[in-house]
Amino acid sequence: MQSENTIIIGERNIGPGHAPFIIAEMSGNHNQSLDRALAIVDAAAKAGAHALKLQTYTADTMTIDVADGDFAITDPNSLWSGKNLHELYQQAYTPWEWHSPIMERAKALGMVCFSSPFDESAVDFLESLDAPAYKIASFENTDLPLIRKAARTGKPLIISTGMANVAELSEAVNTARSAGCKDLILLKCTSTYPATADNTNLLTIPHMRDLFACQVGLSDHTMGVGVSVASVVLGATVIEKHFTLSRAEGGVDSAFSMEPHELAQLVIETERAHQALGNIRYGASDAEKKSLQFRRSIYFVKDVAAGEILTEAHVRIIRPGMGLAPKHIDKVIGRKLKADVRRGTPVSWDLLA
Repeated sequence: MQSENTIIIGERNIGPGHAPFIIAEMSGNHNQSLDRALAIVDAAAKAGAHALKLQTYTADTMTIDVADGDFAITDPNSLWSGKNLHELYQQAYTPWEWHSPIMERAKALGMVCFSSPFDESAVDFLESLDAPAYKIASFENTDLPLIRKAARTGKPLIISTGMANVAELSEAVNTARSAGCKDLILLKCTSTYPATADNTNLLTIPHMRDLFACQVGLSDHTMGVGVSVASVVLGATVIEKHFTLSRAEGGVDSAFSMEPHELAQLVIETERAHQALGNIRYGASDAEKKSLQFRRSIYFVKDVAAGEILTEAHVRIIRPGMGLAPKHIDKVIGRKLKADVRRGTPVSWDLLA
């Protein structure tokens, strides 16, 4: 059932009343093989992902072919150290002619398929394929013309927030909404690859949700499922994870990507976390009521004759819970018994004079 807070992408309902929407990000893990790309689609669907996400750019729409200076990747800790930007994007990009068969395969398997456009020409291309939504990557969240272009399509818009401060996010959100975006989701993101749990700051999720009055999810670059599961408890409605067939087989983003068995675990555990949220309630649930019998209560632990005055030797607080509550023990001791009772009888007020 759709609520007023629900966003629909494809035929999937996204919102607090629904299980987290799990996005498998292919990125460049296809290693320039369409067969591998389609195998990734198949594996994501089998693992239970709700969506597959692509990236739409070419090396020439992303940057220019300059090998040194600002264009060289020199950080020795970078996964892509030793390359220049143009080389990296030439290796990582998804050929545009692959988009249609990938999207068709995903749709046939029951998944939503959409993409991150990295420039305005990519939006036009994705519109020609009737993409159901758009994702703005963290490094593009200050590209207001790109956000405006994507928002004007009227499609749901997902924006990763990596590195953006509040002022920058305000500009992005205001730009999207002023251009007509009605369905907006922000993804808390740490733009390190891989990210660490201690640099993830999940408490930002509810704050961001309240600050910008929209759904918030997580673009998770940490290893494992723990961070994503925790985000659901804080209100994340969308989880995005990079996905590959095998980290050992390599790929531009494979080092911090999930494998199929891990993605399957993510789907299960985030849905379980969502189910566990429930409502605020106290007292025994319907499922717990049978367990009330295992509480302690007051029982006769000796045969006692009518008229006797009860002492600590006659009664004890034991299991099961069919007698008077333990809090009444001081009111029971010293009372006279109305009738004979046998050892193992629960104490009740009608037996006491």
